[in-house]
Amino acid sequence: MNAPRTRVQRRPVHGVLLLDKPLGFSSNDALQKAKWLLRAEKAGHTGTLDPLATGVLPLCFGAATKFSQLQLDAPKTYEAIARLGVTTTTGDAEGEVLRECAVTADMLTPERLAQVQQQFTGAIRQVPPMYSALKKDGKALYEYARAGVEVERAARDIQIYQLNVAPALTGQAQPAIKIIVTCSKGTYIRTLGEDIGAALGCGAHLTFLRRIDTGGLGIDRCVTLADLEAMDEAQRLACLQPPEALLADHLHVTLGAEDAARFLSGVRRRGAWPDAKAVAVFGQSPRALLGVAHVAAGELIPDRLLSPLEIQQILQSQPGASAAGILETP
Repeated sequence: MNAPRTRVQRRPVHGVLLLDKPLGFSSNDALQKAKWLLRAEKAGHTGTLDPLATGVLPLCFGAATKFSQLQLDAPKTYEAIARLGVTTTTGDAEGEVLRECAVTADMLTPERLAQVQQQFTGAIRQVPPMYSALKKDGKALYEYARAGVEVERAARDIQIYQLNVAPALTGQAQPAIKIIVTCSKGTYIRTLGEDIGAALGCGAHLTFLRRIDTGGLGIDRCVTLADLEAMDEAQRLACLQPPEALLADHLHVTLGAEDAARFLSGVRRRGAWPDAKAVAVFGQSPRALLGVAHVAAGELIPDRLLSPLEIQQILQSQPGASAAGILETP
């Protein structure tokens, strides 16, 4: 008989783990593995990466899950390799070949690449791929695609903030281009690769995709699942960024003890703050994130608050810290 599996004792964990998602893992697979390694009670990710993609996947634990939407909406930067002259059913190397086309030298001149680069920079419209999780009548598009059904999709407005297209040195006989793109939420890089290939006149599909930044959180700050597995528990917890790592572009406001306690109760505070749509609010002594807010006409208006218990747990995880002064309502 097999020995019974040991039940993992979950615990409150608060923070952001910047994960370098491995090839072949779905975003949820990676999340569940990290959640298990940290024995965390509550966790969520900040937008999916395809199993064939690697790179930056911020994972939110505990209180940080309250701010995960901010990363969903953040600009993202990708590196991709698109093989030219071959289109596939999925827009990547997993699909079946649809069409093959010769790639000629005039398609890859610096002038032609610069022209295509300009064509796909700025505000553009993009038709979502059939192999995507977008839903039609309650059913994911990829389910229709697998059944051989083509569904009409409306083009969507997206923003390409920066784009670089250059010949890729892959060591393969088939020509390829390297794409580095910073784009808005809702951009499909597989579709961008296909559209660039079509504009060059030969078609293309992605053979490599890596996210290197999301909302200012770069790949150089990431840890791999293999790294995490090799660590002890204390080292794993030390990899967590505080929840405010998701709020770097927010205006920071610090409140004294009385104002902090009232703010945590959902009460607006008045002060000489400029109008701002995104504010990260901290208590002063000890310094602790209280939540996010916005400022209008000198009023600090709570939007999303941490609970007193969450603040206490975060502070207790910091050596020598105490929640006194923040959690005591005057």
